[in-house]
Amino acid sequence: MKFEKSQAALDRLTPEQRWVTQESGTERPFTGEYNDNKAPGIYVDIVSGEPLFASSDKFDSGCGWPSFTKPIVPANVNELQDGTHGMIRTEVRSAHGDSHLGHVFPDGPADRGGLRYCINSASLRFIPREQMESQGYGEYIDQVEEI
Repeated sequence: MKFEKSQAALDRLTPEQRWVTQESGTERPFTGEYNDNKAPGIYVDIVSGEPLFASSDKFDSGCGWPSFTKPIVPANVNELQDGTHGMIRTEVRSAHGDSHLGHVFPDGPADRGGLRYCINSASLRFIPREQMESQGYGEYIDQVEEI
């Protein structure tokens, strides 16, 4: 499967998805579609479709955004220094789609690596476990918990 940013994908974005992914915006906490999602599956870049995070690595951090301990494919996630808003943070962007996803912080569960990938729902598309094979993500099914 080839992952890339296309004009067709950009044209399908809602205004909020465009603002978050293309203009490095941040959705309001506790408003995102996937903040409380507990279904098994994977989360992919809304623009490129590249696999980003597995539900088995999702946890409730209480911060108001979906939080993950690690990317499903580390090469699909770029980490960049972000000095906006008067602080130094590590921005997370998709490698192929160059979508702004959110930020990573060193305050995640210590027993799972200590990282918290704090990700905007607007940058993601969720693929339920039972649809992963048919949508071309079967190779990642072993990283998702059983239904």
